[in-house]
Amino acid sequence: MKKIILPLTLSALVGCQHVNQPKTEQNLPVNSASRTDIYQALLTDESADVIHPKQDVDIPLNENQDGLVVDNIWDRIRAQLTFEIPDNSKVRAHRDWYAKHPTYLDRVAKRAEPFIYYITEELEKHNMPMELVLLPVVESAYDPFAYSHGSASGMWQFLSRTGKSFGLHQDWWYDGRRDVAASTQAAIKYLKYLNKRFDGDWLLALAAYNSGEGRVAKAMRDNARKGRPTDFWNLRLPKETRDYVPKLLGLAAIVKDPQNYNVELYPINNEPVISSVNIGSQLDLSLAAKLSGLTVDELHALNPGLNRWATPPNGPHTLLLPTTKVEQFSQALEQLDSNQRLSWQRYKIKSGDSLSVIAKRYNTTVDVIRETNDLTNNVIVTGNYLLIPTATQSLDRYTSYEQVRLNKLSKKGEGSKVTHTVKHGDTLWDIGKLYNVSSKDIAKWNGFAPKDMLKLGQKLTIWTGNTSSNKQGVTRNIQYKVKSGDSLARIASRFNVKIKDIEKWNNLSRKKYLQPGQILKLSVNVTSI
Repeated sequence: MKKIILPLTLSALVGCQHVNQPKTEQNLPVNSASRTDIYQALLTDESADVIHPKQDVDIPLNENQDGLVVDNIWDRIRAQLTFEIPDNSKVRAHRDWYAKHPTYLDRVAKRAEPFIYYITEELEKHNMPMELVLLPVVESAYDPFAYSHGSASGMWQFLSRTGKSFGLHQDWWYDGRRDVAASTQAAIKYLKYLNKRFDGDWLLALAAYNSGEGRVAKAMRDNARKGRPTDFWNLRLPKETRDYVPKLLGLAAIVKDPQNYNVELYPINNEPVISSVNIGSQLDLSLAAKLSGLTVDELHALNPGLNRWATPPNGPHTLLLPTTKVEQFSQALEQLDSNQRLSWQRYKIKSGDSLSVIAKRYNTTVDVIRETNDLTNNVIVTGNYLLIPTATQSLDRYTSYEQVRLNKLSKKGEGSKVTHTVKHGDTLWDIGKLYNVSSKDIAKWNGFAPKDMLKLGQKLTIWTGNTSSNKQGVTRNIQYKVKSGDSLARIASRFNVKIKDIEKWNNLSRKKYLQPGQILKLSVNVTSI
């Protein structure tokens, strides 16, 4: 049994990055106090778009040690931070929020603990800026199970198509976007490509990672045509992207000098605590957990790319395990016969059966049944027998990521419940029009993203009457300081509110000009801005 320890190779420090300073902050819409108020309205460790479908698992990484951290990986990371951090209101607001929420930083660091050494190693190996080790904090709070309503998944939040473009395999058994090692390699390739695409400007590359290279390139062309600067700080980009880069810079400021912000970072050993073990072929996860002395949840937390009750039949044939558990696991696995790796069911084919029906019944795939039984096509004969691999324990003992995600994402609406069966040619827009509801609500009620494909025969839950559209979100009253160039229309658009509401809240008339420094009261849905 070959044990592969994630390697330790330290390369030269990454070169200095030169960050263009903004010439103006007129595109920075919220002062520090307001931005902090908005953040405080959000649930800690959650955002409007990213869902954490599983509870955190405390993985036994250092059971044979006293827990004392002598060599802290944050020192290694800190020594290689090279980005210049501009002192503007955006960066300050995010930096101050992180500093005021140490429990959030601790929780994220504990999630990162099994993986951050590996990611640090890989960034050094590829001569990448060490600030990128903090990018999963901004993307997913270092949660490899994180999933967004925009169909992004994993610690690095890859969309399905982008993930495939950078080598992340996805099928019924496995999703490489959640595989920490595989997705880290893909993220490095993608970020290298974007950095080259934008002539070595890392802030533009990061903006493109968030909103797409086409959108950033278009914003640059628009500015160039108008004679304006084309650096990140001066581009007209979506609000999420305008916050995205300052979040990373604000976090980097704290990691660079935590004492200055009265922050004590959760200590993490500067050594590999997990190892990749070659298991050779398909293995039941409950059995693998037993052999390694872990629970199924602990094993799955280290191997989040696994969708089902066993590792994929066609690979990858590796498992990540705590380094302290590898010897025990390897010795136990060597003693197993090949037919003990999975439980097998001898099934007699009945009239009306098909491979798809049988596969669904036993929670497997048609391809697995065909391969196991040396079938060249899907034709089966009544009375014959099939050998089918099955879970060694009842399925409720296993974590089905897709079902957990569906349960987490599905939201109950209000009114009367109707079930709609998807027909040929149906779209979410058509169905929404039929029931007088929004396509976004239909997606929310059924636990998928608005852009996900519908399947013929799919059952959709529709809530007619009172929809949840007007009841979703968290509302907070904030104060906004008017800036030069502001108008009621611009402020209303920025905070996703109506002009007439701003007038009502502040006893204003749209005929009168706003004055710089004027304080406006706003009632803001913080999950929609």
